[in-house]
Amino acid sequence: MTLREQLANFHARFEAKAPPEVLAKKYRATEELRASGILGRVLKKGNHAPEFNLPDAAGRMVSSAALLRNGPLVVSFFRGKW
Repeated sequence: MTLREQLANFHARFEAKAPPEVLAKKYRATEELRASGILGRVLKKGNHAPEFNLPDAAGRMVSSAALLRNGPLVVSFFRGKW
């Protein structure tokens, strides 16, 4: 199963189980993002991300350029506090 199919299945299960007020908030937030014009500013497939510095899991600053010298780079963001 492709990632797109997995995400579609996850979305369908979420929609089937989520309370109406949660779905309303989700739809409203999605529409606000679309209305903000953000879709015109996001990176497209094949674009290169700008260089950046971010803290790693230990709080040390890490440069994307330095990491890219070692090969391909995957950046993952986690929501919430751990």
